[in-house]
Amino acid sequence: MSILSLLITTTTNLVAAQGCRPDQTETLKRFKNEFTFSSSCSDDADFLRGVTCDNVTGAVTMLKLPSGCLRGTLRDNSNLFELSHLRYLNLSFNDFASSPLPSSFGQLHNLEVLLLSSNGFLGQVPSSIRNLTKLTQLQLSHNKLTGDLTLLLQNLTSLVALDVSSNEFYGTIPSFLFTLSSLSYLDLSENHLSGSLQTPFSLPNLRVLRLSYLNITHQLDLRIFSSLKFLSYLDLSGISLAPTSMDSDIDFTKNLNVLILLECNISEFPRFVRSLKNLEFLNLSHNRIKGNVPDWLWSLPRLTTLYLYNNSFTGSIPDVFYIGASTQTLDVGYNQLTGKLPRSLRNCSLLRFLSVDDNRISDSFPFWLKALPSLKVLTLRSNRFYGPISPPYGPGPLAFPKLQILEISHNRFTGSLPRNYFENWSATSLKPNDEDNAKYMYQDTLDLQYKGLYMEQGKVLTFYSAIDFSGNKLEREIPESIGLLKALIALNLSSNSFTGHIPMSFANVSELESLDLSKNKLSGEIPQELKRLSYLAYIDVSDNQLTGEIPQGTQIIGQPKSSFEGNLGLCGLPLEESCFTENTTSIEEPDEEEDGGVLKWRAVAIGYGSGVLFGLAIGYVVALYKPEWFINNYIQNRLLGIGRL
Repeated sequence: MSILSLLITTTTNLVAAQGCRPDQTETLKRFKNEFTFSSSCSDDADFLRGVTCDNVTGAVTMLKLPSGCLRGTLRDNSNLFELSHLRYLNLSFNDFASSPLPSSFGQLHNLEVLLLSSNGFLGQVPSSIRNLTKLTQLQLSHNKLTGDLTLLLQNLTSLVALDVSSNEFYGTIPSFLFTLSSLSYLDLSENHLSGSLQTPFSLPNLRVLRLSYLNITHQLDLRIFSSLKFLSYLDLSGISLAPTSMDSDIDFTKNLNVLILLECNISEFPRFVRSLKNLEFLNLSHNRIKGNVPDWLWSLPRLTTLYLYNNSFTGSIPDVFYIGASTQTLDVGYNQLTGKLPRSLRNCSLLRFLSVDDNRISDSFPFWLKALPSLKVLTLRSNRFYGPISPPYGPGPLAFPKLQILEISHNRFTGSLPRNYFENWSATSLKPNDEDNAKYMYQDTLDLQYKGLYMEQGKVLTFYSAIDFSGNKLEREIPESIGLLKALIALNLSSNSFTGHIPMSFANVSELESLDLSKNKLSGEIPQELKRLSYLAYIDVSDNQLTGEIPQGTQIIGQPKSSFEGNLGLCGLPLEESCFTENTTSIEEPDEEEDGGVLKWRAVAIGYGSGVLFGLAIGYVVALYKPEWFINNYIQNRLLGIGRL
């Protein structure tokens, strides 16, 4: 759900759908029949649940359709446009098949709220939209719409909330918007708008401002926002900021909770941040900031989420995290940090995400982080960590209570994994069809970098799990307990010194999509049971000592030859070496004989979107733009105090 959707309100003299006039109900049904409906909302009851009518006239005044129900083209002659008394219309997240935005929207003169986000609309926005002069909330985000915003919006002077982000609007930045005294939410980000922003804003009620990735023709001075005393959320990503903006004497709003300055060409740490005592979320990633992270940053009392990755920070992470610290997300990856992980991090009982990737940290494996009850993601990739990753208190499971993503590749870890190493992991009990787990683990996105493909995984669900131990010096057998990780979707153990057989228990990991065991010393046959892993899109067992026939499942023989090369004893497709001679016959046992206690997989689709997954190395970009915690908890409850629908 977008931020804008949570800002919406409407008047209260509305009653349930059963109070609608018969002619209005018939119009709604005709509108419904114009489209293909998904199975989840195919009956009239589901459709009418989002309908309210005036308790006096019986006319439809609000239509809020469930997300993902409609599929088809919304035409100018649609029955929708006969509902002339509509004041609130929400069609967001329904698929209108790349159709143009109908000009008939301009006939709905009573509209106060129009939400058309992520509908697949494309092309020019009709000029008739200017007729909707009663609009207080307009959302057109995440479509492919074009047009000159100044011409389209100049009559809409009652706007309280406007979101046209992630479209293809062109022309100059509509400066008249910066004088609308009623405006509380403004998002123009990620369009082809250009121009100058030098005059101080006159928006006394503005709470949320997103201008990211607009083509500002000069370095932006943050002083122009100093009059926005109620501003709580500011995103200027992709806009070059004037060096003077980093000064500590800027009279910046003290109410700011979220500050996102991603890719702003910043070369020194913004000192004005020190005075932002209410700051909860700070992203300064992808800049050129050098030197130590200032000590005062770690003591901001309300800071829960900090992204500093891809800068040039040096020094070490200070050992200053006090008991009860509010830190939930800490990402300092892709810098030049040294030293050890601060042991005081164990005081951050709310910590969920910790990433120190691609630094120069030299330390042993942080077993002490097991004390954190909420830690879900730990990434230590490409540092100088060393020593064993099996518990120092004796052979046993690693057993972080909530850990789902563990990325420790390209370090100097050594030793072996006990046979019960993967017992009691969170990923052993997560169930993809468990409604309690069907929520988002991290706010916006988690990028997964697979071999040969870099893809953004939007909204990683809580039941996903991934492990990358590649590029270390781990040895001996891969534990059979790996088969307990029912939620595992990607595993990379490549470039180690593992020996022994490939565990048959891999067949139990029914959600597995990517498996890389290459460049080890594995021997024996590839378990035939692996051909039952129906989601397996990528497998690489090259450069081992494997023998026998490659399992002839469709998803395996469709892999490139390179995934099996470097094993002198392997035969069968996709290799050219045949497993048969004139005097031998191979008989494949039926599936019923192969089950042998192996848990059967369920045909549950994982929402990965398009693309094939190739190998595993986990990267990330979490909550860069619209953090879910902020949307759900802050905007809804505290920003405007507007009643919920």
